[in-house]
Amino acid sequence: MLGRGVDQILPCPGDPELREPYVQDARIYVGLAEAANGPVPRPVDVRYPWGAALDALDAAAPAARVLNLETSVTRRGAFAPGRQIHYRMHPGNLPCLAAARPDVCVLANNHVLDFGREGLSETLRSLAAAGLRTAGAGDDAEAARRPAIVPLPGGRRLLVLALGMPSSGIPRTWAATARHGGVHWADGPSPATAAAAAALLRARRRTGDLTLVSVHWGSNWGYGVPRAQTACAHALVDAGVDLVHGHSAHHPRPVEVYAGKLILHGCGDFIDDYEGITGYERYRDDLRPLYLAVLEPGTGRLRELRIVPFQARRMRLRHASAADARWLGALFDRLARGFAPTVLTTDPAPALTLRPARPPGAAGR
Repeated sequence: MLGRGVDQILPCPGDPELREPYVQDARIYVGLAEAANGPVPRPVDVRYPWGAALDALDAAAPAARVLNLETSVTRRGAFAPGRQIHYRMHPGNLPCLAAARPDVCVLANNHVLDFGREGLSETLRSLAAAGLRTAGAGDDAEAARRPAIVPLPGGRRLLVLALGMPSSGIPRTWAATARHGGVHWADGPSPATAAAAAALLRARRRTGDLTLVSVHWGSNWGYGVPRAQTACAHALVDAGVDLVHGHSAHHPRPVEVYAGKLILHGCGDFIDDYEGITGYERYRDDLRPLYLAVLEPGTGRLRELRIVPFQARRMRLRHASAADARWLGALFDRLARGFAPTVLTTDPAPALTLRPARPPGAAGR
């Protein structure tokens, strides 16, 4: 979430006006972070918010980088009515996003239309001009539902389909239609939603392709996953999806191996301006996981999930301490389904490795 307070420390800060119940200036969020952990320089280099995460990404050298961009990118549009929170970043700060070299920016979320369809239009134009692929929003329903396609080594491709649901705060009025832009909106987690998403991917899938469904669903806090949401994720895998990338909650939710495939029910936040906000400390939302999934090229089955934990300090990501990594590892051991116990390594920096559990009787095979 590179808008609001994060936008204000970057080289091209936009209009700081907010219309929140308690905060009317985005710079207040910078002040809260400073009160909690010390001074934040301004303006910062475009790489600053990512901190140590950029070197970790370069060391891992993933074949594809997928993120949920939960902000509009606009100077235009009016504040969307009926909403207490509005996120936007100045288009001039897009080099900050580009610094992470994302292959796909998912836009099917509850903030991309915070400044109306005019703001969405500028968001789409700005990202396209920066050479950044998007999924989950568009100028009409066909564009919003179109998967992003990422070339992979060996001539394969990754197809990324994105959609959002009302449980994450996306109103029905934000849905893209044949006549106007919006998000790829689904009315909830259901067999019909899973079947429709899988059909969109099948229409473009070629032999050897991998498929990922990125979905904005669920509430902001709490570890529970509704049964309907789990069933929808399973239905996606049963229909041929290789990875389910869930997000909305501000902290990690369960990870699961189902039929050999990875389901991230909720990834948690990575970059935001929440550092000085109090009230939910028990969830340790200051800890920010980077998920590195290794899939078998031919089958999409999960080989291992490596999680590099970072911590937000002075609006920048730094490696989490070994003690905090252990805390996060214990959390994943409690929440994970279908994994062997988490392995913690600390060289060169703390990292967690989760591998699928062997089924009974599989030892020695």
